[in-house]
Amino acid sequence: MQHKFDLHQVIHELKHFLPAQAPLMDFVHHNTLHAFQKLPFHEALETAHVKLGYQVYFPLETFRALHQNGRISDEIIDRTIAQKKGKEQEIWKGKLLHGQYKAVDHARVGAMRGLWKKQYNIDLDSLVHPTLFRLLGSYLDQGISIWNFPIDDLSFLDAIRKLESNSWISIFKMKTSRALLLNENTRIQDILVLLVGKNDAFYEQYLYDQQFAHQGWSGMVSTVEDLPQTLLDKRQIKLEELILLELLLELDALDHKLGSEWKPLDQHLTEAIPGLHDPIIRSEQMEVLSLWQEAFEWTYYDQVLKGIQAERIEYIAPHQKSFQSLFCIDDRECSFRRYLENIDPSCSTFGTPGFFNVEFFYQPVGGKFYTKLCPAPVTPKYLIKEIGEDKKRPTDLHFSKHNHNFYSGWLFSQTLGFWSAVKLFINLFKPSMSPATASSLRHMDKFSGLQVDFDALHAEENGLQLGFKIDKMANRVEAQLRSIGLVDNFAPIIYVVGHGASSVNNPHYAAYDCGACSGRAGSVNARVISQMANKPEVRRILAERGIHIPETSIFVGALHDTTRDEVVFYDDQISSPEYKSMHAKHEEVFRKALDLNAKERSRRFESINSKESPASIHEKIRTRSVSIFEPRPELNHATNALAIVGRRELSKGLFLDRRSFLNSFDYRVDPAGDYLFGILKAAAPVCGGINLEYYFSRVDGEKLGAGTKLPHNVMGLFGVANGIDGDLRPGLPAQMTEVHDPVRLLLIVEHFPEVVLKTIQRAPETYEWFINDWVKLVAVHPETKALFVFGGGEFTPYEPLVKNLEVIKDVESVIESHQENFPVYLLNQD
Repeated sequence: MQHKFDLHQVIHELKHFLPAQAPLMDFVHHNTLHAFQKLPFHEALETAHVKLGYQVYFPLETFRALHQNGRISDEIIDRTIAQKKGKEQEIWKGKLLHGQYKAVDHARVGAMRGLWKKQYNIDLDSLVHPTLFRLLGSYLDQGISIWNFPIDDLSFLDAIRKLESNSWISIFKMKTSRALLLNENTRIQDILVLLVGKNDAFYEQYLYDQQFAHQGWSGMVSTVEDLPQTLLDKRQIKLEELILLELLLELDALDHKLGSEWKPLDQHLTEAIPGLHDPIIRSEQMEVLSLWQEAFEWTYYDQVLKGIQAERIEYIAPHQKSFQSLFCIDDRECSFRRYLENIDPSCSTFGTPGFFNVEFFYQPVGGKFYTKLCPAPVTPKYLIKEIGEDKKRPTDLHFSKHNHNFYSGWLFSQTLGFWSAVKLFINLFKPSMSPATASSLRHMDKFSGLQVDFDALHAEENGLQLGFKIDKMANRVEAQLRSIGLVDNFAPIIYVVGHGASSVNNPHYAAYDCGACSGRAGSVNARVISQMANKPEVRRILAERGIHIPETSIFVGALHDTTRDEVVFYDDQISSPEYKSMHAKHEEVFRKALDLNAKERSRRFESINSKESPASIHEKIRTRSVSIFEPRPELNHATNALAIVGRRELSKGLFLDRRSFLNSFDYRVDPAGDYLFGILKAAAPVCGGINLEYYFSRVDGEKLGAGTKLPHNVMGLFGVANGIDGDLRPGLPAQMTEVHDPVRLLLIVEHFPEVVLKTIQRAPETYEWFINDWVKLVAVHPETKALFVFGGGEFTPYEPLVKNLEVIKDVESVIESHQENFPVYLLNQD
């Protein structure tokens, strides 16, 4: 049967396998191996390992060291092997503990193109990549370069052609390649004939080899091609154009270095090269690693599930709450909520995705662009504008475009240059906020207003409705309140607390903000939902639907800066002296909780002594957040391992070491699982995506992660690379993952197992996460606390092997003890 090369099909599949990391401004976490998600987890990992050369587990020596240190339980190992291998338990345990295995063969990708080096001792990467990367970086640049790309109104390839035809010098060394570029009829297949030969069966493999030699750049081009709006200054570029230009550069390099003394690759195939998509035979070594991974995960899961089941003394809070707070489900809010509830037991906290069920584009005063404040897959139809005076933003004089001109640049360096050096020297020893600091508070001015009500303007802009109509507001507020189970017993003040981060000298800044807000601060969303819920017209509609919010209850937006551990309240709604007095008391509770939270975070930081007082540590945390030489302003989602969907009582009284996403949900409000469906449809890709990006960036920091951030250069304001000519780095830097335990997310849902099963089966894209084990799922029977683990399409009962959990009285003394991850503790609530 004759093979027929289908270029469009190959490019379509290639785009699926390439990293899908968006530009830095929209850094939203995702499953790094999304292309393999239709396969069961361990099969997918071995496939990615064999095909693409990714490291997908800890090394065998690391697992054995964890076992020696008690981090992996013997009992769990025995149970894991018994479940997976049955009667061969002793044999497989011996393999886990003592088996010796050779280094795994090289990946399939790269094998064919590697023949250039083998046959002609020529490294095409080093000859082609510097020119290719500079052309791509210059064309895609978003404003960081001194000189703009001269032609940006054409597609990438057309711009290169025009540049080549109008320039005195050429990017090529030989006339042949230049002529092929300028000939608009040149096809990729034509060049592949010259490079690879006439046997088109090898073309697909060659293109995979070529593009995965710089998967970061290729992945960025693919993303921009599919989603051009990810760049504020849009560009027209296709992966097909990148491939064509790179093939021409390779042809040029071969002609220049070897002249006519080289032949196409298919003439050098003396032995068969494994095809990229050939069947994969499961290796014993990967089987052993998968068993270790299961045991590692379940050693931790088992403690968590024991804690969920454990009897705990419940504090009976008064019917009238002092205040209620809605937070993002973000795992960084886990400890903060715990401290608030400990300081004021009569308050209650809730967790919900941090866009608070209001999706829109946002335009600040003086802003040129719209920014999306909702989950990445959602396309809003609404626009919220900031209202207020166009305040001039502070700037540093020495950060000026005039520095790049010949005469003014010389003048600036002779005058401001000296003082900028002095300022830098002072800032090294006494860091402070500056105009260059990325601050979550600058997303929206505290004293500005927001145009939320459509009825006030009845206007549209660029196809977007300005504000929301009353009925749409009511729908969103109702869905928000019902989804978290807050339908009665409202406190006098309900705080809606978004989150963001402050950072300096950190290109991965957007990864620290709220993922549910497309990598931006959630302050605008918090304020918008609060304004909606405070409208009398909205409350009247809600009352008709069975949710009665008293006139005496008000919603107040706020922002939690998770790097500085500060909370800013948008308290313009608070006018009466009585409520101002209440709010002042609540602010004091927040202040104490923030101090304690800063202390708990500090145990991970080498530069801070965690045994100092909370207030002293908090001040150092604030200073640390604006230090230009601090590569770890915060660890973000590092160590995340859990997502709990249920009432607060399910996890209250457990010390989970800031490792859990907490999504409030009350099964009694949603017996059929309708709101649960919306929660799980978001929780699987969002929490699961965060979890897996940390997992893969930790186990393979070079190919799937970004390596250390210290040598990173920002490329065009859209990506980072090592040096000036390196590949773009996907994933997360080591400073965000070095303390992370790579375990899959355990999603715990409080509802009847049969309801959970029907709920996850309603959407195939959601069910895929669970049926293929990319996220582990446990249902907790809400009446008996019986546990049921999902696997193979059904729930089966689960009994924890851990008999007892340690009870701790004082969290402070525990967090002062060491920096490593803690086991699950019960908190003494006497």
